[in-house]
Amino acid sequence: MRVMLEATMDTDKANELVRGGKLPEPMRETMDRVKPESACFTAHEGGRTCCLVFDVQDSSQMPVIAEPFFTDLGARVEFSPVMNPDDLAKGLSQPG
Repeated sequence: MRVMLEATMDTDKANELVRGGKLPEPMRETMDRVKPESACFTAHEGGRTCCLVFDVQDSSQMPVIAEPFFTDLGARVEFSPVMNPDDLAKGLSQPG
């Protein structure tokens, strides 16, 4: 299933990593693990935020993916199922 992970980092923890030049490490490790089809970085609700869209085969993968955001970045993490245009067209073509 295609999901979107949105992680909004704790400002103090992220600031420490930025000052130490280490913020790219957890981002790179996560991206290497999930191989996102899309990755965006922004400020959301006043905090550094990343949004990754990728496939999960099983919901049991979610804790492994989210845990570094919780422990290393003090982040608030949300997973949402998402569709691309092809998925939407397929869903809308089925009788309701």
